[in-house]
Amino acid sequence: MRSNLHRSTLVRQLEGCLPTGAAAPGDVARQDVAERLGQWLNVADAISLSSAHATIAAAGRQAARVSGQPATAAATLQAELERVRAVLSQSISTRDAKHKPDPDDLDTEFALCLQRYQDQQRRLEMSVDALRGHVRQTLAQGSPRLAQLAALDAVLDDMLGGREQRLLNNVPALLKARFTALRQAAAASDTPRDLHWLQGFNTELEQTLLAELDHRLQPVVGMIEAVDS
Repeated sequence: MRSNLHRSTLVRQLEGCLPTGAAAPGDVARQDVAERLGQWLNVADAISLSSAHATIAAAGRQAARVSGQPATAAATLQAELERVRAVLSQSISTRDAKHKPDPDDLDTEFALCLQRYQDQQRRLEMSVDALRGHVRQTLAQGSPRLAQLAALDAVLDDMLGGREQRLLNNVPALLKARFTALRQAAAASDTPRDLHWLQGFNTELEQTLLAELDHRLQPVVGMIEAVDS
């Protein structure tokens, strides 16, 4: 079974951070889907997933028994999604206008960039997790089909969320490699003290965060789309 899905924006963005000749994330993504998923799940996970089938079925039966529940409002959820996306996107794109990089202390400059990225990562995680939980709770009060979807998302989040976060925690290392490559190229140029490359790096950092935001929001988008399907 081969994946025909297009590479995500985040994968494409990170490919630009890799050293020349390094294996691209997209190369891994084109491997057999079942094989890759098997590397994420161990025997205990498989047992948990099997047991979760009963939980998901029970969620559907419970939703069917509950009467008088309001219909799930896709428009309301979509508006909340767009609000969260806009707030986080604005936060990512906001820079300190007073900061002036020191060309003689670029190690400190990268440390500041790294701190900025990690602060934004934590904000993305907290905000999107809260939104995802809210959407699940809303779907759980809807039809049996939506309640089962909410239960399935909760199971997959518990099972795969930790591994996903560990992988996302590796992004700063790729950014460091990109920073180092740009710094070395600038040092070898005729204008080694010209820091235009640093502006470009900060733009790439923001683009990577925006791509990570899109990645984190995918389960939320999928659940909201399911409401009207």
